[in-house]
Amino acid sequence: MSVAINIENVVKRYDQLTIIPGLTSHIKNGEFFTLLGPSGCGKTTLLRMIAGFNSIEDGLIKFDDQTINNIPTHKRNIGMVFQSYAIFPHLTVRENVEYGLKLRNMDKAAMKKKVDEILKVVKIEEYQDRLPERLSGGQQQRVALARAIVIHPSVLLMDEPLSNLDAKLRVEMRSAIREVQNQVGITTVYVTHDQEEALAISDRIAIMKLGEIQQIGRPESIYTRPYNVFVSTFIGHSNLFCGKVKLAADGPHIVFQDGYQLKMENLVNVQDDQEVIISVRPEEFSLQAEGITCKIASRVFLGKYVNYTLDFAADMILPGQPSIEFSQDLGHAERSYQVGDTITLRPNRLKINIFTADQSASLIQEVKQYE
Repeated sequence: MSVAINIENVVKRYDQLTIIPGLTSHIKNGEFFTLLGPSGCGKTTLLRMIAGFNSIEDGLIKFDDQTINNIPTHKRNIGMVFQSYAIFPHLTVRENVEYGLKLRNMDKAAMKKKVDEILKVVKIEEYQDRLPERLSGGQQQRVALARAIVIHPSVLLMDEPLSNLDAKLRVEMRSAIREVQNQVGITTVYVTHDQEEALAISDRIAIMKLGEIQQIGRPESIYTRPYNVFVSTFIGHSNLFCGKVKLAADGPHIVFQDGYQLKMENLVNVQDDQEVIISVRPEEFSLQAEGITCKIASRVFLGKYVNYTLDFAADMILPGQPSIEFSQDLGHAERSYQVGDTITLRPNRLKINIFTADQSASLIQEVKQYE
């Protein structure tokens, strides 16, 4: 029976070092919930607290209404899939999948039926008599997944399960994991640092930084309406420009450092002459007669589109960015451009994001920190 997970102001410390300072979140029954963030942000630590591998210094973790802080790992009814496959090399595929059921003393007929069903779900029934050494990495990961869910756990925990696979297998396996999770309907908490992977498979994503959740939302919301500059730059690429707010008779405008203005109809809590950060993704530019002017520093041809890196005047952009980029869709382009060309780009005012000067919050009306 799947459960909701309620995390209430949990704290994790190692000696005097606080890794998670007081984190609260609610994971819905049956959803695919991803913890995403850079290395060292606390996502695996939090997963291990849910699993019972790490102690909880303060706060509560509940499965539905049952507090699990002091319940041993083996009594929490969880399934786990790790970065390493952790399957037994001397057992066949079927024997590996049966292992957890044997520990529960299930009778042979019922066990055979359950294993047959799960082997079919994860699409490895034809390999059931093979030893792991005769399987590919993707097939071994399917065995690990089957073994985790055949016991019908209340929660499935997955810690970087695809990081040991090559790029093609990662895409194949993330689709397989999502398909299996949909079929069994189990509450799943998934840890990754791969943004594309998180966007592709999650119902909701929690973006973490230094042990704190920066934003929780659906993948599309996280990408299109990030809550702060960290989320905007961690998920995908964002170009950050310096600007100000101008309150005019027809409503608020944002003004770039070169004087170019865009009328904005979805800003909140802004004041005249307020300094802001303007975030524009590479695909949110279009080539126009009016806009902000720059030179092309380099170009990369990628088939469907060309990705350009751009040079702007230094005062136009927030310092410290690795690159400023524009992606040109070649399917609708009359021409492409070369290094050294000067172009004029208009940001799409309906899609760009505006943040406070301290980078901490969005000034766009519809943005929600927790969804």
